[in-house]
Amino acid sequence: MIKPSLLTLLFLIFFAFGSHSQVPGFFMEEEQNKIELQFLSNNNLIILPASINGSPKLNFLIDTGVKSNLLFSKTIGDELDLFYSRKINLMGADGKTVLSASISPNNEIQMDGLVGSVQALLVLDKDFVELERVVGIPIHGVIGHEFFKFNPVKVDYDNNIITFYRENRFRRKPFGYKKMNMTLDNGKPYVTSVIRQASGPTLQAKLLIDTGANHGLLLNQETSEDIVLPEKTLESDLGTSLGGDLTGEVGRVKKLTVGRLRFKDIITSYPDETQFSDIIIETGRLGSLGSDVLSRALIIYDYPRERLYYKRASSFRQPFEFDMSGLTIRMPMIAEKRFFVQQIRSDSPAEKVGFKVGDEIVAVNGIPVEFWNLPDVTELFRSRDGRKIRVEIHRIIKDAKVNLVKDLKLERQI
Repeated sequence: MIKPSLLTLLFLIFFAFGSHSQVPGFFMEEEQNKIELQFLSNNNLIILPASINGSPKLNFLIDTGVKSNLLFSKTIGDELDLFYSRKINLMGADGKTVLSASISPNNEIQMDGLVGSVQALLVLDKDFVELERVVGIPIHGVIGHEFFKFNPVKVDYDNNIITFYRENRFRRKPFGYKKMNMTLDNGKPYVTSVIRQASGPTLQAKLLIDTGANHGLLLNQETSEDIVLPEKTLESDLGTSLGGDLTGEVGRVKKLTVGRLRFKDIITSYPDETQFSDIIIETGRLGSLGSDVLSRALIIYDYPRERLYYKRASSFRQPFEFDMSGLTIRMPMIAEKRFFVQQIRSDSPAEKVGFKVGDEIVAVNGIPVEFWNLPDVTELFRSRDGRKIRVEIHRIIKDAKVNLVKDLKLERQI
């Protein structure tokens, strides 16, 4: 599972651009009603190819949970001959790690039919590659608030299409959609919700909309003493983000109501408190909605009018599931399609059949890993309680590579 707040970093940064003839933002290159962009979807994350100042295409995560645009590689930034105005330090997602970044203040980001004018980029001085090891494809950066701030944007996870509309497109509610108020705080969107907990009182919760995180619901316990852990939870690595791994517990809440959408038995992440928690508390939010919830609806984000429109997607009624194997798998190098066991959850099916950290997975159900994408394997491991999966592995024993076969029986543990 990718970090519950994949890049949900609160970059409280103000960029001074000086006088420019152009306004910072994303705009259509030609006058038209809309532009449709096909996006890659891995773990329900939205990945769009884009160029910087005419460069070859790079992969960017479209993330409502961040304000600033990011480039993960100073190496790439230098290859693109970016101009840097100054350096800053950022607090990592674990609340401990300090990251340094260079600010490149004036760039053009091009997509098919769209151009991002006068775009500032935070360029990480140390290349960040953990995300692509989880997702399985190169991710070069993040585009945040700037993409949404002037125009309505529809995200259709059913067809992997983002639709970018002309500025005044929705004077009336589109047919078949419901309308809901949304507030913007420091460039990030929030909605109110009702959460019926398995234990504890019903919550009236302000939640961040975070398309850059693939959890369902995340609740920060330190924000309210009314947030109560359910009786049944699992300690878990909640994922990797900038500046550190996030840990905590995973459980379920009985019901989540957002507008007229009602979700049941939602997988919910409860991250450990960090030094970053004070900033979260100041926003007044209790947590966030990630892509495992957002992907179950078709949503039109209308930032200028602080509202959104929504209707159910085809996946709305699919049950929420968490990993049933106990395996955390990573790809050390994207250039080589090799899957390794990074972590094994205690008392899980994987531990019971003798998996070990460092095992290399070479085939799943008789199909070599060359024919699998990492998110597809992850999805398989949370597919159905009782499902049997045969996993072939290589293990190094006394400097010799040994071939082993492990028969996993998936087990729903929460």
